Amino acid sequence: MKFSLILATVGRTDEVARFLASLDAQDYRNFELIVIDQNDDGRLAPLLQVYQDKFKFLHVRSARGLSRARNVGLKLAGGDVIAFPDDDCWYPPGLLAKVAGVLRANPDIDGVTGRFTDGDGRSEGRWLGRSMLLNRYNIWRGAISFSIFLQRRVVDAVGQFNASLGVGAGTPWGASEETDYLLRSLQHGFKLKFLNDLILHHPVKTVDFDEGARNRQQKYEAGIGRVMRMNDYPFWYFPAACLRTCCGIVLALVRLDLPRARFKYVSVMARMRGWRG
Repeated sequence: MKFSLILATVGRTDEVARFLASLDAQDYRNFELIVIDQNDDGRLAPLLQVYQDKFKFLHVRSARGLSRARNVGLKLAGGDVIAFPDDDCWYPPGLLAKVAGVLRANPDIDGVTGRFTDGDGRSEGRWLGRSMLLNRYNIWRGAISFSIFLQRRVVDAVGQFNASLGVGAGTPWGASEETDYLLRSLQHGFKLKFLNDLILHHPVKTVDFDEGARNRQQKYEAGIGRVMRMNDYPFWYFPAACLRTCCGIVLALVRLDLPRARFKYVSVMARMRGWRG
């Protein structure tokens, strides 16, 4: 079972070096790394040169945009399992062996997803409390792009990512391109499973509810609302999906936590903009 790992990257060096080191530390060696380089300089060349005799990789360039980069990678991927590591994530020891073992033991499963911590046990978001099959309602708590591992038959059927979604797309919809992809996979009848014990590593981004966090969250939430509308969620689902955040606004105000309240308010308004499209 061969893995194709499609790594889109721009603007990062130390983080890419950390990922490469974590990949080289994997005991499972049947993989290829496809680096989709969106930098304007040659910063990645010396990093990759270190590993040229250690594992197989391709280094290509593409136009800006996360979904565009992944689409380039999909055309080049030759593996049996396709994954999409972020350029600031890293793999714990034994990860690829664990995924391969699960997929071999469960041939009826078309893909698996996991969750993440920052390496010190901290995480963010509300993850599903146990392993389970994904559906269109629980998928929002059961997947993040760099934790997705899909069998080749899935990507052959679903095709490319929607280039209007995701970071760098040039649209207001700055996230949820991977959720859209998984929703389309489910529509094809594929069986995807969230594994609560499949844990990858990634920095926790929202530590302070400052302006930078609010700006980032607006793009994420607009993407969420857009993907919900594009995938024909029933009208009742959207207010239900916003209810918890609205309650969070009230609770933050009661506690006089104004930065958190503003952050959550911005989140709801951005999701509404995405829903309206």
